[in-house]
Amino acid sequence: MPWLLDTHVLAWSALEPEKLGPETRALLTNPEHDLQVATISTAEIACLARGGKLFLKMGAREFVAAAIDNLSASTIELSHAVAAEAWRLPEPFHRDPADRILVATAREHDMVLVTGDDRILRYG
Repeated sequence: MPWLLDTHVLAWSALEPEKLGPETRALLTNPEHDLQVATISTAEIACLARGGKLFLKMGAREFVAAAIDNLSASTIELSHAVAAEAWRLPEPFHRDPADRILVATAREHDMVLVTGDDRILRYG
């Protein structure tokens, strides 16, 4: 089963792993799991770094590449189908485009989204 990592899970895995719960840490360290990172996470990390909410010792692109490599994860590109699905999600869903794209990616590719985001978890 493929697992899609929310942006904060990817960032915390590299910068603050203590913020991850034990189940998430176990998931990330199990080589049997198919871990995926959506390209939108690079944009989110770049935005957070530029806004001073995330402090990186390298560029966002390099940070994400290193984090993906460290987790032995793969990248899943944004497709036209996912982009359209992001705005067809059943309501109510909040307006954050990155979260919409992550949820749409998980739905479109039959993945489990690994997140601690209450807004996404409430959505189901």
